[in-house]
Amino acid sequence: MGRGPSGAPVAAYGRAMRDLSPRLPSSPRLPSSPGFWRSPLRGPWFTSVLGTVLLVGITVLFVTGLVSYAAYNPGLDPVNDKTPDKGILGFYLFAWPTDPVWLYRLTQGVHVTLGLVLIPVLLAKLWSVVPRLFTLPPVRSLAHGLERISLLLLVGGALFEFVTGVLNIQLEYLFPGSFYPLHFYGAWVFFAAFAVHAVLKTPRALRNLRAMREERDDLVAPRPAAPTVTRRGALWFVGGGSLLMFATNAGRSFDGPLRATAVLSPHGGPEPGNGPNGFQINKTAAHVGIDPAETREDTWRLVVTGRAGTVRLSRAELLAMEQHSAALPIACVEGWSTADQWWRGVRLRDLAALVGHEDDPPDVFVESLQRRGAFRRGALRANQVADPRSLLALYVNGEELSPDHGHPARIIVPAAPGVLNTKWVARLTFGDLG
Repeated sequence: MGRGPSGAPVAAYGRAMRDLSPRLPSSPRLPSSPGFWRSPLRGPWFTSVLGTVLLVGITVLFVTGLVSYAAYNPGLDPVNDKTPDKGILGFYLFAWPTDPVWLYRLTQGVHVTLGLVLIPVLLAKLWSVVPRLFTLPPVRSLAHGLERISLLLLVGGALFEFVTGVLNIQLEYLFPGSFYPLHFYGAWVFFAAFAVHAVLKTPRALRNLRAMREERDDLVAPRPAAPTVTRRGALWFVGGGSLLMFATNAGRSFDGPLRATAVLSPHGGPEPGNGPNGFQINKTAAHVGIDPAETREDTWRLVVTGRAGTVRLSRAELLAMEQHSAALPIACVEGWSTADQWWRGVRLRDLAALVGHEDDPPDVFVESLQRRGAFRRGALRANQVADPRSLLALYVNGEELSPDHGHPARIIVPAAPGVLNTKWVARLTFGDLG
């Protein structure tokens, strides 16, 4: 014992002092401990709001992704099908129409833009439920085990789909294998887990939203840290991130003032060049190995084959045929698109008639001078060939095609994905393909 200023005895600093002091629990060191996660933001209401947004958004993403796959007409010819082992996963496929001409521009623009806009929501949702990834024991019941498996597949699938999608729209193929099968099969695994998770969690999420009050569950920190922002403030922050993603990406999918702000989109920034050929491209003629000597007037010939035989046409002979014009956009799988460009050339159905298909233009197999890269060959359905706006284009916006836009001739078809609007066309083979 010691003496205080008044002479009264005080406890010596030691065990007695420790016994009189309030006990402070030691900080948990393992993520499996409930006290490890101390954010006061986590809770069923916050998670339910984010989950409801993702429920709607991811469903739209999945549907527009399936529509994008159908737009390639994968059942028409093997060259169009990048997932030949899909089996029953192709149950919904249908012949892609040519009307409206902006159809693929809309569906793929929504798919890519919405995917980018949902990234802040997805990250916030993963942050909000991260404690559940470390709960022990891992499985408490059959229902809990099913939920845990769906959660792991959901988190892994979401990260895989969003990462590969973002890399694809930036033309950065850092992952092994082709983007098409990876993204297609990954989408089915992810959405299956998402559907199971939604069935298990949506009823409770709706109750939380209707009640507008907090329920106690394993996401609520037992010893929360001092709040620095409200839950609604955090939601505004997430919404601001989504709005920023929209403003810096959406303009390349749709016309309007946001086109100038789409600095994070593929081919963001100013349009390439100016003049009639000054609109977006994915790959230049030099990049895909086009030899300028092959495209000269005196060397290039278009080979057209059908049931009546084969003809070889020079560019001058094509120009001597009846010319037609069509105002059509180009829309690519990466999400970017152009406004309508004014194309002029020979109708595909007229070329089909030239080789014996006068009244019933069939499918056509298109081959390019391009020697490397995907879709240097492609197939178009009979309905696409028959459409009077489907052209073998020789001019765009009143000027000859530039080398990067497909000189001496390219395909342009209403509503078709950009990769099926083949550039540097060398051969057309008309006939039933599938």
